[in-house]
Amino acid sequence: MANERPDLRQEKFILMTTAPVQKLVLKLSLPTIASMLVTALYNVADTYFVSSIGGYAGTCAIAAVSVALPVMALIQALGFFVGQGASNFISRALGRQDVDKASEMAATGLFLALVLGLAVTVLGELFTEPLARFLGADEEFIKPSAEYLRWILAAAPMMTGSFCINNQLRFQGNAFYAMIGVVSGAVLNVGLDPLLIHALGMGAEGAALATAVSQTVGFCVLFSGTFRGDNLRIHFRRIRVCWENLRIIAQGGLPSLLRQGCGSIAAMVLNRTAGQVGQADPEIGRVALIAAFGLVNKIMMMVNNVVIGLGQGYQPVCGFNYGAGQFSRVRKAFWFLVKTVACWCLLVIVLGELLAPRVVAFFPDAEEKVRELAAVILRFQCATFFVNCWVVPSNMSQQTMGWTASASTLAMARQGLFLVPLVLLLPRLFGLTGLELAQPVSDSLTFCLAIPLQVRVLKHLSQPDRELAR
Repeated sequence: MANERPDLRQEKFILMTTAPVQKLVLKLSLPTIASMLVTALYNVADTYFVSSIGGYAGTCAIAAVSVALPVMALIQALGFFVGQGASNFISRALGRQDVDKASEMAATGLFLALVLGLAVTVLGELFTEPLARFLGADEEFIKPSAEYLRWILAAAPMMTGSFCINNQLRFQGNAFYAMIGVVSGAVLNVGLDPLLIHALGMGAEGAALATAVSQTVGFCVLFSGTFRGDNLRIHFRRIRVCWENLRIIAQGGLPSLLRQGCGSIAAMVLNRTAGQVGQADPEIGRVALIAAFGLVNKIMMMVNNVVIGLGQGYQPVCGFNYGAGQFSRVRKAFWFLVKTVACWCLLVIVLGELLAPRVVAFFPDAEEKVRELAAVILRFQCATFFVNCWVVPSNMSQQTMGWTASASTLAMARQGLFLVPLVLLLPRLFGLTGLELAQPVSDSLTFCLAIPLQVRVLKHLSQPDRELAR
């Protein structure tokens, strides 16, 4: 049963290991970038439409969506942990033409993703209001925060399942099917937001319900995509939860779990610290500063997702060719990715520094002081965006090739090793400016760490091509 469409899979193997890597990376990146941008729209759309409530009520709604970001990041971390853990192995297995093991891993990965999502739903729904308070909500916006979280938590299994399947399709070199699933959910989300938030008067709760419904529809479309073309068919009778498979998933997915898990922790610490800094300055205010950082996080998520999309287009090329022992092709693909991402980063820096107030004006109904704070924060974060042209390709190479230790270290560096301590330390020394400086300083330190880690990988890839990479 694992050998459905063997001719198509053989054609895919030949394509991935012989076609020019530059064209392959771009071909696989375009639908992936679209998927990543559309994924970001889930949060950006919610923020945009709740900001249109206007006035202080709109600011509270923005803060509620911002408070929920760590939970969204945790759900995504679990989905990517299983999805990338299984998918890294799948791409290398397909490079070795071991279709049976790849198919088994696909089914096992999705099953584990659904189980983890269900665990988040059960635990989160039992403690929704305490969770909202822990994440930084206070009496001013605890009600919309709890209402928003309840629907997000209810959709957790569909979200973890979607992230898992999305990764599996991409690593098989079929990013188009992944894009269709994500886009269908996002289009529905954008349509439902104004209906539920304004027409039915549900406010922040309506934004969360729109996201939950859209993620469920997106999951169904993604799952149907696994039965099309030369994709691995996911049959639950192939599930095999054993130590070997769990070890493979854990090793391959640990960097993703650490990266996004640290991102969840960093977002929570940032919200709480921003609340303290804002409360200490009555001219700023607790809720306004949390909302301002929330707006910038959504904007940076959009531009950063282009980098992630390019990197994810590179990953199946890296995995297939590393599994086939074609080290020279992996090197060429890596340097092409670095140059391409560098061009995008330079564009973001120029536009971000010059046009920050206009970018923030995309949320016209947000309070003026929120937009003024956000414009300054955005300029700080754009200043060091260029480091992504080295950090992201390095981290994705190490993870795809199975270099778990270095990939995990680099994955948790930016948000965990550096950002969290800096967010706790710098505001004590420099107030609001210290909080604004935390992200660019973290970026710079991560870049310094990434250089020696990736140099080791490049030395390994300088070996002659071989029949099979171990």
